[in-house]
Amino acid sequence: MSKLELVFVPVPSIGHLVSICKFAENLVSRDERLYVTILIIRPPWDASIDAYIKRCSASTSGGTSLDVWASRIRYITLAQIEPPSSEELAKSIENYISLLIASYRPIVKDAIISNKSWPGTDSNPKIIGLVIDMFCTSLIDVANELDIPSYLFFTSGAAFLGFLLYLSVWHDRFGREFNRSDGDLNIAAYAHPVPSKVLPTFASVKEGYDSFRNHGVRFKETKGFLINTVEEFESYAVNSLASDPELPPVYTVGFLLDLEAQNGKGNSKSEDEEIMKWLDQQPPSSVLFLCFGSAGIFKPPQLIEMAIALERSGVRFLWSIRLPLDAETTKLEETLPEGFLERTKNRGIVCRWAPQVNILAHKATGAFVSHCGWNSTIESLWHGVPIVTWPLYAEQHINAFQLVKDLEMAVELTLDYRMHDSDHREIVKAEEMEKVIRSIMDSENLLRKRVKDMGEICRKALTEGGSSFISLGRFAETILDSCN
Repeated sequence: MSKLELVFVPVPSIGHLVSICKFAENLVSRDERLYVTILIIRPPWDASIDAYIKRCSASTSGGTSLDVWASRIRYITLAQIEPPSSEELAKSIENYISLLIASYRPIVKDAIISNKSWPGTDSNPKIIGLVIDMFCTSLIDVANELDIPSYLFFTSGAAFLGFLLYLSVWHDRFGREFNRSDGDLNIAAYAHPVPSKVLPTFASVKEGYDSFRNHGVRFKETKGFLINTVEEFESYAVNSLASDPELPPVYTVGFLLDLEAQNGKGNSKSEDEEIMKWLDQQPPSSVLFLCFGSAGIFKPPQLIEMAIALERSGVRFLWSIRLPLDAETTKLEETLPEGFLERTKNRGIVCRWAPQVNILAHKATGAFVSHCGWNSTIESLWHGVPIVTWPLYAEQHINAFQLVKDLEMAVELTLDYRMHDSDHREIVKAEEMEKVIRSIMDSENLLRKRVKDMGEICRKALTEGGSSFISLGRFAETILDSCN
């Protein structure tokens, strides 16, 4: 029996790594001829990658009848090289990452050519393709030099992919990055006109805009789009991409989640257990969860407004607050209104870190105030938990817009709050937030049932006969047939 291997190169970020590793697991489990090598680029800024790879590597060395497919996935960590300058980082994090990946081209090529021996095999599999992350289009050159096809693995949704493809259309017309005053945009992957105020942060920064515009052009050189979404969830965007004759085939292979996520930093095990024990004591769908990712940081005036809204609303809540590094030793009670923690201690918990996956999976969780990063979005939808939108940076604003306007799967609190832009960071007032909280926690709100129903659809998509299961099968057949 012939052995066939795909080489994956993810962006060096835990959020990207998790979904691409889950995709590798799903793929090799579909056909015993398939092997996957994941090349790991270790960034200078994220030690959590090492811990995650260690956990994944441990699982791939099991070899029991239940996880024998796992022995056909391996992780090779590439040697670290000098990263781009801090000046490049200051200009654009998106372009910085792209430059970092591009500098690894000769190392990635050498790793593929050398093709280290697989343990327990008498011969190495034949390499049949390179699967790249969204920032890794410079590695298409490596695939071309080695005469193997490349495929795009897109960690975000189909609509956002459509936006990146739209950048070259915009540039052909206007020859510049976006401005917040550009008005509404007709983008094929979105059902409604997209206001320029909700475009990703990078879209108005020349370096980030140019970087992603180049990526969007090069995406079309690949032989397939593998998207971390569910066809039924993003049907409009998926159909838009699939019907475009200039694009390669589209495969919806999501949702790809780490449902067994372990707390990598922040809380101790006992602190997480204390949070979950408190949730066990709350009525079903009664707790509002507020969490804004590891980089979601609010200044004290905004935290005070949030606290006032929570107290006035009367709802149960679990609030994860990140403080700036220079305030790590600050006690939360020093930041929040005087007496807030004491007055709400019987119906709320305020913590520094929270086990998000476990909280969203808990029956007591009724809604999620979120920054609308893609991983958080699909985790919430997977568990049927409705979202209140509070995007902060990156592509979160356009995700929030899509959730509210196109998909009707979220309640709008704000769509254009910019954490790093003081000119466009008006404080969200307590009155406004209280109104939205009461709306989303109302058991009669029809949105709650829509989200719950969509969660069930998305979970079924990965099971036999589901849309993502079928789409993954089509991709497997495509790459296997190409070798015949």
